[in-house]
Amino acid sequence: MVKVRIYQPAKTAMQSGRGNTRRWVLEYEAVAPKRIDPLMGWIGSPDTGGQVRMKFDSKDDAVAFAEKNGFEYRVVEPKQRRIRPKNYADNFSYERVR
Repeated sequence: MVKVRIYQPAKTAMQSGRGNTRRWVLEYEAVAPKRIDPLMGWIGSPDTGGQVRMKFDSKDDAVAFAEKNGFEYRVVEPKQRRIRPKNYADNFSYERVR
C-alpha cells in the first residue's frame, strides 16, 4: 500500500509573507533509503515517488484524492500561528525590563 502525507507547508525563512502557505500538499513517503553513489558522490534513490508533490486547494480535496486512489494517508495539521501584539512605543517605556 502506498503511504502519503498531507500537510500545509510552513513559510520559508526567505519569505516575509504567507503567500505559499495556503494550499495543502500531498507527498509520498519514502520507500527506499537514499544512498551515495561511490563514483560521483551524488545522493540518489531508486524510489521516484519522493520527487512527486501535489498541491490542493483544501485538505478535503487532498484526502478525497488519497482515498480515491487507495492510498494510506496521514494528515499533519498545521500549528496555529500566535500573533503577539507589539507597540513601537514600548521600546522606550520606563517599565521596560533590561
